[in-house]
Amino acid sequence: MTDIVEGHADGKPSKGPASAVQSVDRAVTVLEILARHGEAGVTEVADELGVHKSTAFRLLGVLESRGLVGQEQERGKYFLGAGVLRLAGAAAVRLDISQEGAAVCRQLADELGETVNIAVLESDAAVNIMQARGPASVTAQNWLGRRTPLHATSSGKALLAYQPAPVQDAVLGRKLPRLTERTVTSAAELRRELEEVVERGFAMAVEELELGLRAVAAPVRAHDGSVIGAISVSVPAYRLDEDRLPEVVKGTVTAAEELSRRMGYAC
Repeated sequence: MTDIVEGHADGKPSKGPASAVQSVDRAVTVLEILARHGEAGVTEVADELGVHKSTAFRLLGVLESRGLVGQEQERGKYFLGAGVLRLAGAAAVRLDISQEGAAVCRQLADELGETVNIAVLESDAAVNIMQARGPASVTAQNWLGRRTPLHATSSGKALLAYQPAPVQDAVLGRKLPRLTERTVTSAAELRRELEEVVERGFAMAVEELELGLRAVAAPVRAHDGSVIGAISVSVPAYRLDEDRLPEVVKGTVTAAEELSRRMGYAC
């Protein structure tokens, strides 16, 4: 909402960081007003905000351009738009997968003794929203809340592999930063790997984000089959050799299937 030009009660615009924060605060208040009343006109919004009508009109205009506010007819009263439902739905999915995934993460972490994460897709990154550590992972990093690159993490690949072609093309069309000597930076190679992820049902990252770290991830599905998250196991490279890999893969896939069932998907 940086394009909102705030103003004083006399209609004159004000400037500076404080004004920008005030604009955001007032925009949120507009949404709260509409949620409370169902609908409201510019004058009503301006009165409740204590601002000039021109300021209220600008606030409503920006919110309308983003789909957060709608208008009955030309110059009619305003109401909450479909964009609010979109944001609420995204928040609900994130909240639900965190709640349902807590027990699944804890069980898998206890079984394997390693760090388990749940990640969701957020723009061009995988964001870890849940973490559980097993007894062998006392020195593992805290990944909770971290945005990690899609091309260099198992969670990122598991999420990206099931996205529509335009989403994949957007990621593959950008430069893929090299984070270690093993990071995949070729779009063609990454595309082939994403196809393999879909075929086998899990993704791997072998020291691609950090040297000495390997990870396995599997997709988590919603009731309609869409991939809404990924559950991953991060293991120091020396503890994830070819002999142990099948155990970690099986545990990760089984946990992802269990979480998918909890999210309403019939596996």
